[in-house]
Amino acid sequence: MVFMTPVTVSETALPPVPLTVEGASVLHQMMRFRWTAWRAASPEQRGEILTQAVAALKSMEQPADGRQSAVFSLLGHKGDLMLVHFRRSFEELNQAELTLARLRLNDYLEPVNSYLSIIELGLYESTTKIYTDLASKGVQPNSDEWKVEIESVLQRQRQAMAPRLWPEIPPAKYLCFYPMDRRRGESVNWYTEPMADRKRMMHEHGMVGRRYAGEVKQIITGSIGFDDWEWGVDLFAEDPLVFKKLIYEMRFDYVSAVYAMFGAFLVGLRVPAADLAGLLAV
Repeated sequence: MVFMTPVTVSETALPPVPLTVEGASVLHQMMRFRWTAWRAASPEQRGEILTQAVAALKSMEQPADGRQSAVFSLLGHKGDLMLVHFRRSFEELNQAELTLARLRLNDYLEPVNSYLSIIELGLYESTTKIYTDLASKGVQPNSDEWKVEIESVLQRQRQAMAPRLWPEIPPAKYLCFYPMDRRRGESVNWYTEPMADRKRMMHEHGMVGRRYAGEVKQIITGSIGFDDWEWGVDLFAEDPLVFKKLIYEMRFDYVSAVYAMFGAFLVGLRVPAADLAGLLAV
């Protein structure tokens, strides 16, 4: 009888990139409202403009198979309105933009920023096992066979995680949005850390977020190659204080303390389309 010695695989011989699955395409549009021009319009003009805008936004805010938009009234000087769009593709995001651009209300909106990304779920917990299993079977990393096997795994994950990949925009009262990066500097570089270390740090980071699961809904979007930062983070909650508590506590975990870099934070209140006239009343 011949006994086969199990093949041992060095982690350094495996691809360093964790697997991810992607879902809804997401666009954030930050706008400033031209109040002076709006006040100069006649009541009749404002009424006609609002009737058209409310009808369009009511249709867009209804969830339909991963397609939905929402309006938020921003706090502070960074803008007046933020429109968030979830769609099935970038082409559909473009159509959402064009729909808004064609509204008469758009004459009173001035873009100040935007953010393009796609809902992303990282598979740090399972990537190493998947890679190791394939390599132990003699499948060469990045070979055609490897790519077929990986795609099969990802397809199963997409099916299992479909509700998280194609969610409705949470109906919570408040939204906190911010972009972020992982450090790639001379002293510390997230992308040169071994997979096992990154997996451990991300697990510890995730455990903090889980303690707030009943208070805040978090949606992570990937933006590498799409926008100026690497990820976008949307937090939805009924009480804005939870944003401060969650983000402050996360600053103390190792991955955030050492590797995280944050962009501008935006906080807004949800504005149903039916309430738009009240928001823009003069």
